[in-house]
Amino acid sequence: MNRVYNFSAGPSVLPEEVLNIASDEMLDWHGSGMSVAEMSHRSKWFEEIINTAEADLRELMNIPSNYKVLFLQGGAYTQFAMVPLNLMNKGKADYVNTGAWSKKAISEARKFGKVNVVASSEDTTFTYIPELDPKTFSRDADYFHITTNNTIYGTRYTRLPETGAVPLVADMSSNILSEVVDVSKFGLIYAGAQKNMGPAGVVAVIIRDDLVTEANPEVPTMLQYKIHVENGSMYNTPPCFSIYVCGLVYKWLKKLGGIPAMQKINEEKAAILYDYLDNSNMFKGTVVKKDRSLMNVPFVTGNKELDARFVKDAEKKGLVNLKGHRSVGGMRASIYNAMPVEGVKALVSFMKEFEAENK
Repeated sequence: MNRVYNFSAGPSVLPEEVLNIASDEMLDWHGSGMSVAEMSHRSKWFEEIINTAEADLRELMNIPSNYKVLFLQGGAYTQFAMVPLNLMNKGKADYVNTGAWSKKAISEARKFGKVNVVASSEDTTFTYIPELDPKTFSRDADYFHITTNNTIYGTRYTRLPETGAVPLVADMSSNILSEVVDVSKFGLIYAGAQKNMGPAGVVAVIIRDDLVTEANPEVPTMLQYKIHVENGSMYNTPPCFSIYVCGLVYKWLKKLGGIPAMQKINEEKAAILYDYLDNSNMFKGTVVKKDRSLMNVPFVTGNKELDARFVKDAEKKGLVNLKGHRSVGGMRASIYNAMPVEGVKALVSFMKEFEAENK
């Protein structure tokens, strides 16, 4: 079997150890005589799976006891609507526009109330995280929304906005579990699993107790946080297998030493790639240095034909899914938690080889 180094932005690479465990348990989970993919979500076995997954996520992220953890469906896209539907009680929210996903969140929120875009980096195609001026914040906003890591453009927040009494809401889809986060600074965190947590099909929501309130009666039942909290993520059949694999990823992370240990590895991987980009005569990063993502690294040669050839030649070397998003062009290496250091070193080695051959 030849495994490639998969630099996909999502769904993305999973730890081999996790895949092997899932494979070994596929036909018979812990003596149940059945696969997780076919067991009832009401069974004692799945109850153990989801409860353990929640407990491990709480331990990894040091989630305070006054927060609920939900495993839901619909990915971040559905959260773009659920957040305003449940939290926009006064009809106003602040958003920071730092990329494609924050733009989609803003567009969705505008269907339900007034959105104040306090800052944007669209003027340079989202190559930086904008400086925030508290004077532009709405003191009476229901919440303040950010996207902590921008998958397409490769930027990340290194300093959180101070929002006072206004709850900070974050889309952490592409950097959750990659670096230490103080959950108590947020009112709500949501993250699609398919980048750093597990396979596609589940979104984790971490919500502070005081924000779990009665929604407007017109809000569809499936889109009410309170309903899902009261039913322990079991209001309807949850994405059982995806939750199970997330649980395996959490155990893998704990075995590594938790998020602090993972952050060190991620910083090492990012440094290897960025150091090469900063010294290359052919390849250039596209993001302002202080705002560079640890997870998503876009880069270009400045020549579209050369970019295309690089992506094609890299694939022949087992370095796949390096084509950049169409809005940026060039290449993008997504180096999530499960990407080993060896994968990044292999990429840089090939980049050096390609540069030498195409001077």
